[in-house]
Amino acid sequence: MNRLIDKCCDECWHSNTKPCDLFVRCKSEGPLCHHDKNCAEKIQQLNRKLRYEEHELPIIFVGMGTCGLAAGAQKVEDAIRAELHKLNIEAVIEATGCVGYCAKEVIVDIKLPGEARVSYCEITPKIVSKFIQKTIVEKDVFTEKLLGAHAPHSKDIQLIHNDPFFRHQMKIVLQNCGIINPVSLDAYLANGGFRAFDKVLRLMKPEDVIAEVNLSGLRGRGGAGFPTGKKWELAFKQKSVQKYIICNADEGDPGAFMDRSVLESDPFRLIEGMLIGGYAIGATDGYIYCRAEYPLAIERLEKTIAQCKEYGFLGDNILGSDFSFHLKIKKGAGAFVCGEETALIASIEGKRGMPRPRPPFPSIAGLWGKPTVINNVETFGNVAEIIGKGADWFNKIGTEKSKGTKVFALSGKIRNTGLVEVPMGISLGEVVFEIGGGIPNGKKFKAVQIGGPSGGCLPESVINTKVDYESLKEVGAMMGSGGFVVMDEETCMVDIAKYFLTFIQNESCGKCVPCREGTKRMLEIIERIPTSYRFTKEKTDQLQRFKGMIALEKLAGVIKDTSLCGLGQSAPNPVLSGLQYFRHEYEEHLYERKCSSGVCKELLIYTVDNSKCTGCGVCVRKCSSEAILGEKGHAHYIIEDKCVKCGLCFEACRFDAVNIN
Repeated sequence: MNRLIDKCCDECWHSNTKPCDLFVRCKSEGPLCHHDKNCAEKIQQLNRKLRYEEHELPIIFVGMGTCGLAAGAQKVEDAIRAELHKLNIEAVIEATGCVGYCAKEVIVDIKLPGEARVSYCEITPKIVSKFIQKTIVEKDVFTEKLLGAHAPHSKDIQLIHNDPFFRHQMKIVLQNCGIINPVSLDAYLANGGFRAFDKVLRLMKPEDVIAEVNLSGLRGRGGAGFPTGKKWELAFKQKSVQKYIICNADEGDPGAFMDRSVLESDPFRLIEGMLIGGYAIGATDGYIYCRAEYPLAIERLEKTIAQCKEYGFLGDNILGSDFSFHLKIKKGAGAFVCGEETALIASIEGKRGMPRPRPPFPSIAGLWGKPTVINNVETFGNVAEIIGKGADWFNKIGTEKSKGTKVFALSGKIRNTGLVEVPMGISLGEVVFEIGGGIPNGKKFKAVQIGGPSGGCLPESVINTKVDYESLKEVGAMMGSGGFVVMDEETCMVDIAKYFLTFIQNESCGKCVPCREGTKRMLEIIERIPTSYRFTKEKTDQLQRFKGMIALEKLAGVIKDTSLCGLGQSAPNPVLSGLQYFRHEYEEHLYERKCSSGVCKELLIYTVDNSKCTGCGVCVRKCSSEAILGEKGHAHYIIEDKCVKCGLCFEACRFDAVNIN
């Protein structure tokens, strides 16, 4: 069944006194007019069917995002099809995106006729037979893997939103993710899609759209938090026949997968947001800059763009209006620096992705010198809801200066990894311990790294900090695009600083000296910490002169103040936050030659406990550096100077005779 929302012609299909705003063109029904009572009822019935509120066959929804596929979703779907064929059961299998609960994949929903949609988790091919028998054949609840129901259920099943993972969330950008088929225009339209865009075309001038976005308080979700409405207003005021609007989907932060999930699970939402933005600033062309490492996201984007072109949502004179908009995908090569807007523009132009000095800002002179607005996926994902429900509605969510919600990718040492959307103003502790479920394996919380490689590592002492732009900046972090990496007590903060500095050094474009050379010097200092000879606190002058943390802080300040773009300006943040909150670990490495977390190999000392060693010789055979000596049947010993700290002896010893100090 094909369905299309379109603009009516001057004469209404049913001879109403005024042209109707929308009509539905249905394959079986023909044109249906919203102003005609009979047609309106048919449209409502059609929408209910497309939303699967009314259906005759069982419907099985399988989460087929990247996380679901990695967990075996395709094998689960194949097993479900085989089982249905074996039992001669007719059912509809619908692929969805990711609902966000990545730790519980593969997630499969069952919707029986007349019943609520029930969600199940951790489904594997091995249990599919029992799963189908219980849910489809017996029409009962498979309690072993029950996650919850999407609506009140006759069997008193807990609602999925009461699960601790979902309880504190408020979904705006992610509301369709994991719920609808991501490449079905019918499903998106039936769930209210493109209604906001239609409202813009019929009832609003570009100035009205910008005013509404300004009033909402929406700020860019890419990291800097610049007011979206102001950026649009600046581009709108430029006198130019050609303007561009670009979606920055070049998500390069380690541990971040927010944009990817939206592109895979609800790509039409992005397109609608870009259409509204294009209309507001007067742009006729747009680009989605997406890294090539997201093949599934690009594949689904290509399908949705093709459908939008086919049904008149993209192209010339959209829905019979004077507004024309064309959209293309530009695949990025994976350079982290291309997340910076001027470097991204250079990449689209076919140049090497390197930032340029500003001003002029892209809103004045961007792509090919024309006014250009660049926002990320999440920012555009909020636009349709703001227009549809009003700026006042959005303005009431969040804090005074940080409105709306924020999407985070929870990863690291945390029980409930996945994608979450929370209202601004929620505390870091609520995200870690209530939504995330805390630290697994009985370990203690140590820090959370927020804001990507340029963000800060925040300890338990500031765990009650609110998640908003100003509060995070005060404690030495930044909102960033939404990476949220949790660390436990076994994490070494010196090693973490080295990891992020290595990443930043590798990704620096090399254009400006502070970033190119400064981050390299910082990395060299951090790398020397575990390998330097032991200092004493009495040798403070020597410490400052050669390995001093004060010198590290001074260098960080210079890089921060003089780098050309945001990558260099925020590059020292992991080190600065580490020195602010975990200085004792740096001092421990320098003064005591010790790594409490047992991570820095250079500081580990392997010894043999003579009382436990039987002289079996297994460790000798495993040691490639010939650092273990001893006669068979007698206690062995390790030559520290020859030991390469590989740990093979520790793993091989069956008598726990090898100790790591």
